[in-house]
Amino acid sequence: MSITVEDVSKIANLARIDVPEAEKPHLAGQLSGMLKFVEQLNEVNTEGVQPMTTAAQMKLPRRADAVTDGGYAGDLLANAPEATGNFFVVPKVIE
Repeated sequence: MSITVEDVSKIANLARIDVPEAEKPHLAGQLSGMLKFVEQLNEVNTEGVQPMTTAAQMKLPRRADAVTDGGYAGDLLANAPEATGNFFVVPKVIE
């Protein structure tokens, strides 16, 4: 696939980038080179290759989903200037 100067103008417009007219042919050549490199990847035989996200196969450590803390509402609210039930009382900020 080859990128033309018109394509570069359209891409620059969509990206809201000001590209001077003198640089557009050079930029078109660079973008075409990138696309040719990506097209080469289509020639690689990837049959039987598992998709991966990293080079090292890792699994995150897992732990039991159990409550390990809590039940300290009374201790926490002991330092509050004002509390109602198990809740902090705060001043109203929205009328």
